[in-house]
Amino acid sequence: MISVLITTRNEEIDLPGCLESVRWCDDVHVYDSGSTDATVEIARAAGAHVSIRQLGPSTLSFGGDEAEHRNWALKNIRFRHPWVFSIDADERMTKALVENITKGVRNPGGHVAFRVRCRYFFQGRWLKHVQATPFYLRLFRPEKMHYSRLVNPRLVSDGPVGELDGYFDHFPFSKGMQHWFDKHNSYSTLEARQIAENRQLHGSFSVFSAFFAKEFHERRFHQKELFYRLPCRPFVKFALLYVAKRGFLDGRAGFTYAVLQSLYEYMIVLKTRELAAAKAAAERPSG
Repeated sequence: MISVLITTRNEEIDLPGCLESVRWCDDVHVYDSGSTDATVEIARAAGAHVSIRQLGPSTLSFGGDEAEHRNWALKNIRFRHPWVFSIDADERMTKALVENITKGVRNPGGHVAFRVRCRYFFQGRWLKHVQATPFYLRLFRPEKMHYSRLVNPRLVSDGPVGELDGYFDHFPFSKGMQHWFDKHNSYSTLEARQIAENRQLHGSFSVFSAFFAKEFHERRFHQKELFYRLPCRPFVKFALLYVAKRGFLDGRAGFTYAVLQSLYEYMIVLKTRELAAAKAAAERPSG
């Protein structure tokens, strides 16, 4: 009834736990982008179907375009079932979630996809408040979906989207702080590239369009640009997570997580400025 898709690259530490949490499924697919550790062997030993897609010499995450990489999986992997649940290696499905998604696909009510909630764990604590959003679109009909954005891609549905109860658990710091910083250094480069590409594609920014543009994607672009142009954006990000979202209720872990997210935002700010300066220099008349 439901197939499972796990996207991996060098996930020998986290993959066993993820596979254990999806043992209920008879069609598990591990989609690997060229692991150099034991990831593939672990997947095959667990009976998962393995698809390997090399991304070339790029040191950037997913070869520099995560959406394109994930879209390849939706188009080319032959899933046994009409519904797919997408999960990362550092995530775990809970028993309640499995029960609810099974009920959901039996009676989808016209929906082509469902959002489910994530429990985000850091320093041994569930961060109940400091997350930007607890809902993620993970259960879907693959022929009705596509991903967009170079990094942290957004799953776009061609049809109605519903919500289901139950949680999946996320452990993003399972490989240590060094891994988190390395990953987000790469991600911030792609985020800066995405901002530059969006500006080139959509043209000038309009505050009016951020609130009143009739077309959803145009309105969304200008809303994002409004955020990107805020002064002291990293501090704004910290205030949103720690104060507005009440991250202070998550204790020291909540404070640390909000700080890390503001640092990530500042990395994006600096790299966006760097790209803009390089573009201006390239367009400046010589001589």
